Amino acid sequence: MLWVALSGLLFSCLNAIVRDITLTLDPFQSQFLRYLFGVVAMLPLLSRQGLQAFRPVNMRGQFWRGAVHTAALLLWFTALPHLGLADMTAIGFTGPIFIMIGAAWFLGEKMRADRWVAAAIGFAGVLVVVAPKFTGQGGGYALIMLASAPVFAASFLMTKTLTRYEKPGVIVLWQAVSVTVLSFPLGLIHWVAPTPWQWLGFAAAGVLGSLGHYCLTRGFRVADISATQSLRFLDLIWASLLGWLVFSDVPSQTTLAGALLILASTVWIARRENRR
Repeated sequence: MLWVALSGLLFSCLNAIVRDITLTLDPFQSQFLRYLFGVVAMLPLLSRQGLQAFRPVNMRGQFWRGAVHTAALLLWFTALPHLGLADMTAIGFTGPIFIMIGAAWFLGEKMRADRWVAAAIGFAGVLVVVAPKFTGQGGGYALIMLASAPVFAASFLMTKTLTRYEKPGVIVLWQAVSVTVLSFPLGLIHWVAPTPWQWLGFAAAGVLGSLGHYCLTRGFRVADISATQSLRFLDLIWASLLGWLVFSDVPSQTTLAGALLILASTVWIARRENRR
């Protein structure tokens, strides 16, 4: 469970960096460069352990997963510059609901009542945050961000399936490779030379993204994917803090109220999982 919690913190830092870049750079170019640097971040491990250590058992499965993840990213990067970090993260929290349903239907995981209760409490907190946004400015982009959630859920369910016979490092590397290849054509459409600071930001994003996906994949490997989803609600806490520090976004009262519900659900389910 700690692997998933750590991945949330890493992804929140990544999102802050990438959101800042996409305010001045084309989102699809940003998507391509973020994953290109994800590949670069993996090169030292590839050089040390050799290509054979990262050869996938199922290459087709890796690229199918990459294609689904790329589709989700296209929606996510389109909406990213137009939403605050806390709001963006909260909207993305509809994903755990899709993941828990998919895990029960397609992976045969047992859905205990306490997991559903934790998800329901956390989702109620998300609704407290999200509801005002659909009637105000940026509602269209909020819907685009919302549309990315079930697609990301499908990608993560495919990741869980891959962990049955692939190593976490293999999954992370080939996700970065496949998304980079598939994002390349769209990244060229409105290409602009990045500034030195933007190049540095992409380098940091590549490291954070690779570490985040490694932690998330490790978490998926050792636990039911449905059991890990309530911990993702902690991401709203990290996103609210970073949004305030980096972009001076002061969380609204509804965001804070929703965060409290989310935190309560996270602490409760984590304690119950640790007792088993």
